[in-house]
Amino acid sequence: MRVSGVLRVLALIVAIVTTWIIIRNCMGFSTKTIRLPRWLASSTMETQVMKHKCGLIKPCPANHFAFKIGSGAANVVGPTMCFENHMIMSPVKNNVGRGLNIALVNGTTGAVLSQSAFDMYSGDVKHLEKFLKEIPKGALVLVASYDDPGTKMSDEARKLFTNLGSSYAKQLGFRDSWVFIGAKDLRDKSPFEQFLKNNPNTNKYEGWPELLEMEGCVPPRPF
Repeated sequence: MRVSGVLRVLALIVAIVTTWIIIRNCMGFSTKTIRLPRWLASSTMETQVMKHKCGLIKPCPANHFAFKIGSGAANVVGPTMCFENHMIMSPVKNNVGRGLNIALVNGTTGAVLSQSAFDMYSGDVKHLEKFLKEIPKGALVLVASYDDPGTKMSDEARKLFTNLGSSYAKQLGFRDSWVFIGAKDLRDKSPFEQFLKNNPNTNKYEGWPELLEMEGCVPPRPF
């Protein structure tokens, strides 16, 4: 027999032995040790995490509105604002702007009433003051900052936001991050608010703090 023939036979024998060892080892595994990825689970299980309105992991209780608000990231990515699975404001919709992005929602039906962006760096704060003074009773006020929400902020505007239930409007300043949901004539401070001060020692981005994300379920007015 030629050398090449011997080598072929030896290779075949090695392959057979190796295959037998692998099969034997696999048969020795307990089925309990086999863990499939979630997306490969049986049809009786969820193939992926169920998403609810606005991407929430859990559904909101009856008579509550689902929401998710994100502030802008530095001066690069604009804020997003979702309410009852409706994306009210976002960079994709091209209806956000530098400063404060505000949407009004009917506190009973959840219908969007209006949305607007106010430039708080080079704009006229009088436009913001007028908008806040004309908020109808029963409306929810959703706010998300982008880039700079505080340079043009006036004492009057701070007072109006405070009357909507804000705990941080009085200290809102240059390039701070802020998300907030309030309403007129609240009996207490709103539980839906996040604030992050612009601080060179703790900023996530160069010159700006980290973006804020707030989500949850808000009951109809009043809170």
